[in-house]
Amino acid sequence: MAIYLDFEEPIELIDKQIADLEKIASQGDVNVDASLKKLEKKKKKVIKEIYNELTPWQRVQVSRHPERPYTVDYIQALTNGNFIELHGDRSVKDDKAMVGGLGMIDGRSVMLIGQQKGKNTKMRQYRNFGMPNPEGYRKALRLMKLAEKFGKPIVTFIDTPGAFPGIEAEERGQGEAIARNLYEMIGLKVPMICIIIGEGASGGALGIGLGDAVLMLENTWYSVISPESCSSILWRTWDMKEQAAEALKLTAEDMMKNRLIDGVIAEPIGGAHRNPELIFETVKEEIKIRFEALDMLSAEERVNQRIAKFSAMGEVSK
Repeated sequence: MAIYLDFEEPIELIDKQIADLEKIASQGDVNVDASLKKLEKKKKKVIKEIYNELTPWQRVQVSRHPERPYTVDYIQALTNGNFIELHGDRSVKDDKAMVGGLGMIDGRSVMLIGQQKGKNTKMRQYRNFGMPNPEGYRKALRLMKLAEKFGKPIVTFIDTPGAFPGIEAEERGQGEAIARNLYEMIGLKVPMICIIIGEGASGGALGIGLGDAVLMLENTWYSVISPESCSSILWRTWDMKEQAAEALKLTAEDMMKNRLIDGVIAEPIGGAHRNPELIFETVKEEIKIRFEALDMLSAEERVNQRIAKFSAMGEVSK
């Protein structure tokens, strides 16, 4: 059964009309093809109109859609299942909220790393709702250094509401683990592409997000804090989350304007969850194009450009 967001009510009504017509057609010898075509055409028009006018808060909602593809979906699609997952940080345990391993993208061996959410209650608990512990970031760093050792490019998929904020995570050095990743990522000698496929919240996203190219899917967000948390801090209530989302400038369009990312990947009309196959193909082509450009540079040139790019962020001219 399809899941609809609150602003998608007009789409839901049309889908119900389509379902009713199909039911009538299945129960009797009635030709409803013309009516169905008319409704399908109307549905496409309504989806386009709604998604062309999304507010920042609505984009946040789309980024969290439960039917949206997650990291493992992208990895399986990009590699056609030719993927070997690698486990553990060699210190504490294997963090299920962070997945990674080697895969083949059109004949090229690539290290693929990303945060993974679950598709149902049991899997969400298993994946800790996509919130890695320190061992998750240390596992990610281990895989990045392994990729560097063997000259393999890296692709990271960012989709997290933030690093896990529990006491045990802080006791095991959550802040240090993320900081260490930032320190190491900026100097990696292999090409690295980071793609925000859903939520990009705080240091949890940044912990695998320093690359030669940082890209965002059209209906994703990237910010130091979620709109709800921002609202609760500033107004002592979650009711101002829409205003917070607007003020945070967290959409892909805003991030591009502020030169904090390197590109926006267009999604199918209605969001990535409405046509996963198309978004998988789009992302694959973008990865190949970016790697082709990065391959033209030497390791030293890539590192210097990466340092210059991130060092320039936040500069203020008098």
